[in-house]
Amino acid sequence: MRLVLLGPPGAGKGTQAQLVAGHFRIPHISTGDMFRAARQQKSPLGLKAAVYMEAGELVPDQIVIGIVDERLAKPDCRDGFLLDGYPRTLEQAEALTSAVLNGVINLEVPAAELVRRISGRRLCRQCERAWHLTFNPPPQPDSCQCGGQLYQRVDDREETVKARLAVYERQTSPLKEWYARRGLLLTVDGNREIQAVFADILAALGEP
Repeated sequence: MRLVLLGPPGAGKGTQAQLVAGHFRIPHISTGDMFRAARQQKSPLGLKAAVYMEAGELVPDQIVIGIVDERLAKPDCRDGFLLDGYPRTLEQAEALTSAVLNGVINLEVPAAELVRRISGRRLCRQCERAWHLTFNPPPQPDSCQCGGQLYQRVDDREETVKARLAVYERQTSPLKEWYARRGLLLTVDGNREIQAVFADILAALGEP
């Protein structure tokens, strides 16, 4: 099974990726994992990518495509893979056509719910434990069970989340249209319980 997973920040991609990859016994491959592995292995492409990453710049498509191709050529991808965070551009999607995909899972969640999910996150400065004000509330609004102070990451603030979602929509809309024209886009309602979303993904892929 060769799959791509699309979804905005806060849609639950990480959780669903683990469930789907486990079900089909295929590797879950995220862009971040690929970049870290390539950098640790000091491959030529990994070292090139590191230069851009350390400067806080986007890694050019051709380098990203090369790193993905290297990863997909490894033995554990022989029977399939789940790509998370790739492709992000039409050029990357076109480069991936050499791997015949079974489907592109697109998790849809209303923007207001995404903002609620992300902006409620809090981290402990002392033990680094993650909390959520709604879904996993801490003992006190501003403190962890270890006594450490809780804080909100800049990326999780409401105004930042809305900006991130707008960027995601601009980047991904052309991709969704591109895959829809090829009959590969499988849109799933991600605004429900984890197991219900997972069941719908399997149904969309034709799994009993």
